Amino acid sequence: MIHEVFMPALSSTMTEGKIVSWTKSPGDKVEKGETVLVVESDKADMDVESFNEGYLAAIVVEAGGTAPVGEAIALIAETEAEIEEAKQKAASLAAGIPAPAAPAPSGPSAAPAPALAALPTVIEEPAVVSNGAKNGRMVVSPRARKLAKELKVDLATLQGSGPHGRIVAEDVERAVGKAPAVVAIAPSVSSAAPTAVPVAVPIPLPTPAPAAPGQLAPFTTLQTAVVRNMMASIQVPTFHVGYTITTTALDVLYKQVKSKGVTMTALLAKAIAVTLQKHPLLYASYTDAGTQYNTAINVAVAVAMEDGGLITPVLQNADQMDLYSLSRSWKDLVARARTKQLQPVEYTSGTFTLSNLGMFGVDRFDAILPPGQGSILAIGASGPQVVATPDGLLGVRNQMQVNITCDHRIIYGAHAAAFLQDLAKLIETNAQSLTL
Repeated sequence: MIHEVFMPALSSTMTEGKIVSWTKSPGDKVEKGETVLVVESDKADMDVESFNEGYLAAIVVEAGGTAPVGEAIALIAETEAEIEEAKQKAASLAAGIPAPAAPAPSGPSAAPAPALAALPTVIEEPAVVSNGAKNGRMVVSPRARKLAKELKVDLATLQGSGPHGRIVAEDVERAVGKAPAVVAIAPSVSSAAPTAVPVAVPIPLPTPAPAAPGQLAPFTTLQTAVVRNMMASIQVPTFHVGYTITTTALDVLYKQVKSKGVTMTALLAKAIAVTLQKHPLLYASYTDAGTQYNTAINVAVAVAMEDGGLITPVLQNADQMDLYSLSRSWKDLVARARTKQLQPVEYTSGTFTLSNLGMFGVDRFDAILPPGQGSILAIGASGPQVVATPDGLLGVRNQMQVNITCDHRIIYGAHAAAFLQDLAKLIETNAQSLTL
């Protein structure tokens, strides 16, 4: 029997995928559940595992090519004798014409030929393990497997340091005493310097890959997804409300917890999540039937990718996590976002979004509402401002501008203003409570 390998849907918004690499070559033996290729979805690279055992008979879409979700991209033959037939079917698929029917066996005892099964591939999330093994099988990234073969490293002896115990290239390099390569990464729009501290040194901005003058640079899969989402956002009636927040108390708290690994992003996300507990409408969603109140406060934070586009890793149940756990979770999310290792639920489940361009010295800006959410908060840089003090004199205070964008179909100006007032009150007068 010959099985078709389809382009899988790695997320609810994915309409097509790009093949990053094939980990198997035509003619290779394939085990059920074994990784056969890596697919770039909207915002992540995912291993695709075979649902069938057999031989990778033919590849219809080569590495670097794209295919719509559900389209056949390869064929797996159960036996070596069926490989040639699979190659002919692959040629027909590539040409866009029906495959010729296989000759029916003759004779009175001949049974009907089995139909070609169109079975999808299965993407499994590896179980959390310590040595890169899943159900008795090691979970290894394609690059790590190739590197181990070149350096003659036994993968069974390695400890996986990747997501869910997965063995990654850095583990192989460490095994031979080679320091992992350091990759220069453009800073995140949300995970680097704190917004509550004035920017004293210019921070390099993320820049697109260099292109020759006059060259047309095609969109990446991630950029295409961003374009699609932004066009959807245009259909939503939105409004913006700004607020000035004094960050003196937040600055003091940040200095106290910075040495413990807490980032300013975690502080801001925690403050927002705590405030949202009083304002369920701000993290609700519009539906045709009415307002959908969400059960979880999942704070998504916009992060710029060095190859263009952005991704929004999600801090799940941010209001229920302590500040230190929240910060550790954020660092892990950003690290895996940079290497496109996030699971879809980790960047699509946000119910409120935070966008922070303050680290670039931007003092104020308006953010575009993400599809399916009711609000997004844009945070500008904190800096010294001359203000009138309560005693009628002039003073200098560190302040930052925040601007919230809301879906006006379910949220009105008074709702947004009340949220910003409570957020300012928490940051200005009760910042220490964020550590509780």
